[in-house]
Amino acid sequence: MNYSSLSRRGFLGYSLAFGSGILLAQLGSCASKPGGETSKSGGLTLEDWSKPANVEQAREQVKEFVTYGMPDDWANYGEVRKKFAEKYGFEFQHQDTDMSSLEEITKFDAEKANPQAMMADIGMLYGPLAEQRGVVPNYLPDNAAVLPNGFKGASGGWVATFVGVPAIVVNTDVIKTVPRTWADLAKPEYAGKVGAIDPTKSGTAATTFLSWVYANGGDEANMAPGVEMAKKIVANFAAAEGNAQTLEKGEVPIQIKYDYNCKAAAVKVQEKGIASEVIIPGVSIYAPSALMLNKYHVNKMDAAKLFMEYVLSDEGQEIFAKFGARPIRYVTGDLQLPDSAKANWLPESQYGQVQQVKDWSRVDPGTLGKFWTDQVIGG
Repeated sequence: MNYSSLSRRGFLGYSLAFGSGILLAQLGSCASKPGGETSKSGGLTLEDWSKPANVEQAREQVKEFVTYGMPDDWANYGEVRKKFAEKYGFEFQHQDTDMSSLEEITKFDAEKANPQAMMADIGMLYGPLAEQRGVVPNYLPDNAAVLPNGFKGASGGWVATFVGVPAIVVNTDVIKTVPRTWADLAKPEYAGKVGAIDPTKSGTAATTFLSWVYANGGDEANMAPGVEMAKKIVANFAAAEGNAQTLEKGEVPIQIKYDYNCKAAAVKVQEKGIASEVIIPGVSIYAPSALMLNKYHVNKMDAAKLFMEYVLSDEGQEIFAKFGARPIRYVTGDLQLPDSAKANWLPESQYGQVQQVKDWSRVDPGTLGKFWTDQVIGG
């Protein structure tokens, strides 16, 4: 899955014009309040989210495992589900629909009378919005206690799972002098060769721009330091779309993705005899993804509770690691991993300047997108 594509980890274009507070109104004036609902399904109610998971009830609930934005090849979720099923002796058919984080939140609300997906993968910066929107339950598994504040729902419903680091993958058959920093992407020799990003549409793009801000001494509260470099990089954007095919053909030989997707892209072209390299370009940031549960799907709550607990378990976290994604508990210092789990990782030495965002609560996608449009594109 291409995390830089709009379909997987993008967010709706209209988020450009609105901050989170106004987005709540845009998502529907008939929004239900976070508490007080009386929705029922299968004899369960919203209040039952506070109860421990029942494995036998989950055995029936999980037979139809419907998700949004969680296909098998996204950060190894296919393997996660397989091992989850083995742990509990579950059997199920999985069905996923690809959509963006904001679309998922909107969908949970729109379908509340007839919920479909029991969970979804979101960019972590959308977790607070999901809570404000009231679509996630007041539930966290006990093992979520190890996550720092800001990496899980304040009132429950979502948890950070793994992180990506904005990075660069390069077709080195075409690019002989490889860019080593974000600033290098602005050099004249790369004109027309850098895959475009759009922080008004893509979560990867939004965190990439935030990486540029950090690389120039700014942070989420002060994005201005990233503007001038961003303008120069934008001038070098390619006309063609940055994807697996244009990387392979050399049409867009420099592309920006999360580190694990860069690694996967590099391996794929290398298997075809094309030289490539992945670079963490100096200062970058850890950008977490998260799992959110659908509050309204009460007839699936036991299965959902167990799955959220599983993705934070040592075993679940290690499965993400084997794909190349750094598990959230590893990043926050709570989990040690065997060397075998890190076999698909880039060298640790490349991550020496990667930083934690100081306060994710200040990273609003609408505000960031508007800043990009006003200051970088329109400035």
